[in-house]
Amino acid sequence: MKNPRDIIKRPIVTERTTDLMGDNKYVFEVDHRSNKIEIKQAIEQIFNVKVEEVRTMNMPGKPKRYGRYSGYTHYRKWKKAIVTLTEDSKPLEFFEGV
Repeated sequence: MKNPRDIIKRPIVTERTTDLMGDNKYVFEVDHRSNKIEIKQAIEQIFNVKVEEVRTMNMPGKPKRYGRYSGYTHYRKWKKAIVTLTEDSKPLEFFEGV
């Protein structure tokens, strides 16, 4: 099995994802080769919570033009996972000590 810290790269904290935290849903950037089962196991090991559901989506880089040259804003595609925790799980704390 892969290291859980290699699967979960970072939490995505925006205004929209902060609103989702009220519904026990958390958004993470994950390794693009990982599947839902690996993501679920990694979240449960890192944060000691029970995961109810995992939704994933591949995010492509956005096209961008510089004069006659075209490219992408992100140098790579990345994968986003929306993780729903069970009702009895404690909320995740990203900003401890603030």
